[in-house]
Amino acid sequence: MGDKTSIEVAYATPAKQEILECKIDPDTSLRAAVRLSGIGNLFPEINFETCDLGVFGKVVPDDYELQDGDRIEIYRPLIADPKEIRRQRAAQGLKMKKGGGKISQD
Repeated sequence: MGDKTSIEVAYATPAKQEILECKIDPDTSLRAAVRLSGIGNLFPEINFETCDLGVFGKVVPDDYELQDGDRIEIYRPLIADPKEIRRQRAAQGLKMKKGGGKISQD
């Protein structure tokens, strides 16, 4: 049995964020590593079969080979498609001001 690989598994909701450190066998798959981390005990709403996963901010395929020190990020589904929101604003003649807080009709 070889050395273990150290990884982190991260998940966040608007109210809570967790980053769990764990050690896995080097040949552990991406989704198996997420399950083994125990993050599902803290966030039972996570659907491990369909959620998007990434490593350091980039979505990766399920066959991604984990490296020592990787941080797996579990992404929540989008509530609204940002491109569609921009299209709707453009159709109404609205645009966002810098900082994204207020809408103007400039």
